[in-house]
Amino acid sequence: MLIVLTGLVIFSYLFDIFAKKTRFPSVFLLLLLGLGLNIVTSYFEIETFDFLQILPALGTVGLILIVLEGSLDLKYEVVKRKVIRKAFLSAFFLLLITSLSIALLFYFTTYETFNICLLNAIPFGVVSSAIAIPSVATIDPGKKEFIIYESSFSDILGIVFFNYALTNSQFNFSSFLNLSFDIVLVVLVSVVFSVFLLYLLGRIYHSVKFFLIISILILVYAIGEYFHLSSLIIVLAFGLFINNADQIRYPFFRKHFIYEKLQNDLHQLFQLSAESAFLVKTFFFIIFGFTISLATLSSPTNLLYALIVISIIYLIRFLYLKWIARTEMIPELYISPRGLISILLFYNIPLEIRLQGMESGILFIVILVTSIIMSIGLVQAKKNV
Repeated sequence: MLIVLTGLVIFSYLFDIFAKKTRFPSVFLLLLLGLGLNIVTSYFEIETFDFLQILPALGTVGLILIVLEGSLDLKYEVVKRKVIRKAFLSAFFLLLITSLSIALLFYFTTYETFNICLLNAIPFGVVSSAIAIPSVATIDPGKKEFIIYESSFSDILGIVFFNYALTNSQFNFSSFLNLSFDIVLVVLVSVVFSVFLLYLLGRIYHSVKFFLIISILILVYAIGEYFHLSSLIIVLAFGLFINNADQIRYPFFRKHFIYEKLQNDLHQLFQLSAESAFLVKTFFFIIFGFTISLATLSSPTNLLYALIVISIIYLIRFLYLKWIARTEMIPELYISPRGLISILLFYNIPLEIRLQGMESGILFIVILVTSIIMSIGLVQAKKNV
């Protein structure tokens, strides 16, 4: 077992090096590695347990760490307001329009209610920060920030939209009012919690404190998710707040919250979250690849559905970036991967309302193809530099 686990980490590390040199996403290779392990264990009849039991929890931790890592790498400046607003609007409209379009596809082909079709479509509408953020590490800083903000906002809005669709059978004024209340509540909690954690960070003198901070962050996220709140906002807010706390000039705040070793602690927290995210992401995508059945991949129906979904994703993204956002197309058009958050949302759809025939194999194909398209865009961007 130790040989297998350490071997997988080493393979993931080599995949990561390969990805940075070639712009070919390491996630693609991790999924194929998991699929290959599935074939090997089946051939030799090696007994395994149901990995689907741990996949959602593992993915949730990975999502938190990746969003935290991305937010700890962002510095707020007044001149960046335009980029942030642009990224938010892009994430919001692309998620909404793409999800509704895919829901219509499901509605006219499955004849289920539109609410059920929309709930099944939302996982395909979310841009994955888990894949996008690590992949844009070496591109132009301005484009990198846009992608980090857009993918993080897409994850957050995707969870908000999914929870809203899951808990409301009808979309009316009352349900929108409850949603608005929940968002305001989460924003207020984010502010209080971020200030508290910064204060705690400066007061802990134990040699182990960063895992404590991350554990508290995960705990608060899990409690929020239990009550169907959009807790990922808290993670993003915390990372952005502590990374930009030194810009706050109020004497009271600087006296009680800004301490001498803050920058050093931020660097260590970023490093720890990045390495932890790497480890969790490694096992998450390998396990997801392991759980996929080859029969679902070879199904003509699944392939057709996947190709139509992919076409919708990029057609809508092209139209939005060209005619509404009026932004550059390379590599922004290509960076629209589906991944960790899509898998988490997919497995959170109750079995009784999951569309018949909507197998995880469709999601697997969409993740693979969007990752390949993203790598093509990154290579193209590199040529244009």
